[in-house]
Amino acid sequence: MDGSTNSLDDVSAESSTEFPDRMSLMEVRLQAQEDEITLLKSSLADALRKLRLHDQQIPLLKQQLIAVNPAAARVLHQSCYVDGFSKPCRLSTSSLDGFHHPSNRVRRNSEKSRDSQDKTKQRLSKKAASSTNLLTRSPSLESRAKDLISSTGSQGSRRGTQSQSIKMFIRGRPITMYIPSNILNYEELRMDLPSQKLDLDWVYGYRGRDCRANLYLLPSGEAVYFIACVVVLYHIRNQTQRHYQKHTDCVRCLAIHPDKVRVASGQTAGVDKDGKPLQPFVHIWDSKTLVTLQQIGLGTFERGVGALAFSSSDNGTFLCVIDDSNEHMISVWDWNKNIKHTEVKSTNEAVLGVDFSPTDTNNIISCGKSHVYFWTLSAGTLTKKQGIFGKYKKPKFVLCFVFSLTGDVLTGDSEGNILTWGKSAADTKTLGKGAKETFQIMKQTRAHEGSVFTMCILQGGAILSGGGKDRKIIRWSADLAPERECEIPEKFGAVRTIADVDGEELLVGTTRNAILRGTFSDGFVAIVQGHVDEMWGLATHPTQNIFITCGNDRQVCVWNAGDHKLDWCATLEESGLCADFSPNGAVVSVGLSTGRWVVLDLQTKEVVSDLTDGNEQLSVMRYSPDGSFLAVGSHDNFIYIYNVTEGGRRYTRFGKCTGHSSFITHLDWSKDGKYIMSNSGDYEILYWDVASGCKLLRNRFESKDREWASYTCVLGFHVMGVWLEGSDGTDINALCRSHSERMVAVADDFCKVHLFQYPCPKPKAPSYKYEGHGSHVTNVRFTHNDSHLLSMGGKDTCILQWRVKGAGTGDHSKEHLASSSSVCSSSSSPENGR
Repeated sequence: MDGSTNSLDDVSAESSTEFPDRMSLMEVRLQAQEDEITLLKSSLADALRKLRLHDQQIPLLKQQLIAVNPAAARVLHQSCYVDGFSKPCRLSTSSLDGFHHPSNRVRRNSEKSRDSQDKTKQRLSKKAASSTNLLTRSPSLESRAKDLISSTGSQGSRRGTQSQSIKMFIRGRPITMYIPSNILNYEELRMDLPSQKLDLDWVYGYRGRDCRANLYLLPSGEAVYFIACVVVLYHIRNQTQRHYQKHTDCVRCLAIHPDKVRVASGQTAGVDKDGKPLQPFVHIWDSKTLVTLQQIGLGTFERGVGALAFSSSDNGTFLCVIDDSNEHMISVWDWNKNIKHTEVKSTNEAVLGVDFSPTDTNNIISCGKSHVYFWTLSAGTLTKKQGIFGKYKKPKFVLCFVFSLTGDVLTGDSEGNILTWGKSAADTKTLGKGAKETFQIMKQTRAHEGSVFTMCILQGGAILSGGGKDRKIIRWSADLAPERECEIPEKFGAVRTIADVDGEELLVGTTRNAILRGTFSDGFVAIVQGHVDEMWGLATHPTQNIFITCGNDRQVCVWNAGDHKLDWCATLEESGLCADFSPNGAVVSVGLSTGRWVVLDLQTKEVVSDLTDGNEQLSVMRYSPDGSFLAVGSHDNFIYIYNVTEGGRRYTRFGKCTGHSSFITHLDWSKDGKYIMSNSGDYEILYWDVASGCKLLRNRFESKDREWASYTCVLGFHVMGVWLEGSDGTDINALCRSHSERMVAVADDFCKVHLFQYPCPKPKAPSYKYEGHGSHVTNVRFTHNDSHLLSMGGKDTCILQWRVKGAGTGDHSKEHLASSSSVCSSSSSPENGR
């Protein structure tokens, strides 16, 4: 047996069953430790820098006070010497803000110690609040100096205005936000829901990498499949989508009722934002109306639902469910009455499939790791008999099975064989008197090199099998004589599942998350494609309905949002983590995981520039509004600035922004293209004068009225209200302001997309909340005319395209993309104002 095939089977069959709780706990602890190290390092660097800044500012402060009142200067001078020893005075953080220092604050040793002790406990409950997200008013040092001058007898006044700031805390770190001049009364600002809402317009991708038996064709001409929390009904001929959106976490399995209208879909348990497990369940729903008919098993299943099957000999009265608990409990339900007839432990090994006999509801078969079980339902009790492999080699996995028209059971396994099973009289000589019949192998047929991942029975009795290593689809006669075969292209991976269209045309789901359509004679083309690993990079074209995605699968994909199609895809040498289109729309830059970045020509698809900055991953690429500069944010704490010439095809280093004490997370250019605002991993906001040589602006107060060409920084006065009370600094992964500057979309760490009004500077701002992703949402971007929003899941490998609807969408409020006539689920109403 080939080792690579075994490895593939192990990944697909055991990934959801091998110690999930323990692994999850270890991941949380590891992340907590990494976060703590990052904060401690950044705090140390921050503290050292602050000490230097304080020493530099004391003489300036003395000079300013001496010019106004010598008595005040003597007070300050005395305060800087304690117990006869000369040491720098420690001005309060809020005082230093009045002199416009960088935004990071020095945390006292006691605060850091307390934060370190509490942090592990808080992170184990996933995103628990480490400190209350309090907002307090902070008068400037100017007003404090004014009070000091007044108290020493001075009758003079320096200025008539007092600047004010808002201070928010994330994980114990204070972050000061200066109130812009055009906001005269911050307290009276109203935070309303945005006048726009979102409707799910299109779902890109398919979950084939680790799920099976999840692609069916309905009589309506729609292919039904799932990805993330959405079950998609894709009309192949009309190229439209409808969506069933009632699941609260990732869908894992599907079953079609014998009437070919009703559908059962089961989901995983998932966790809420505090790390507490949510209960999995099964939905039975009408594929014509998308109305939920029944919800069963809430509070019964553990971890998730792994396999489903409707009975067929009694018109689909019963539903068999196997959950993802350690014992893989198997239960039989009268689903219409929501009555569980029986439940029993199945096995501690992975279970990959279950189905009723087509001729007898009392007979059920299940298969999985090293087993095939024949179940009998009698008097409300399920009993099982294990299939006997006898003289045949026991495979590591029995991956799939079907019932032939003659009543035989055919299994496909990880050895590449199709085994024919039948009943055999008990051997009373060996097993003793009273021994019952057994299920044994009647025939072994060598089918594929590597695993047999799927089998399908055609109407005339012919059988289709799909290979996991050789990527072949083979048509067999009813007595398992090979008739025809073909091979799907290597770039799509292995054959995961097959759906018969008309006996000749087939739909094929693959392990690289593609759905193919074709025939043995004409070959196959992809009608659905997606990424196969975690995604982070997302950018939208400045003038066209085009967007780009990249991720850990090393694929850079250019999509057409109007046609809902993948235009083209390129393979990189490393993971792509960030991207941005040049303002002229001719090229796109992609930042990689090694400090390297490449620039691709959209027309020729060729790499026109290839450079490297540092040796750590890049997190953000951003062109200036006129396209003359490119800013590259790195995990080495630097922002590299490049001059851009020749329409985005030539790059020369202009400078480097040095001053952050942690890795760069987000950055934006000012509308005049001279300044940059940036965020870092330790929740720092810094401003840079790029035109003057990448100079750090010490006076943060002077940037409060600057206008920004884009707003993707998650920390800033204008987006302060998107943070929930008690937020962890990693709760929000990305945000994006619309081009109309009237709304801001937020990608959070709890699988949600939020829509707020913009600006959003006050806490507890209301928002619309949208579900659909089954993993942390890594990025969001509006299309060039704000007609649509794109959101990207991390590990769910799903891209969701949302239609922006409602008043206030600017000149494009009635614009829609070319193919936006696709119907969305009328049964889903994901907006819930908070």
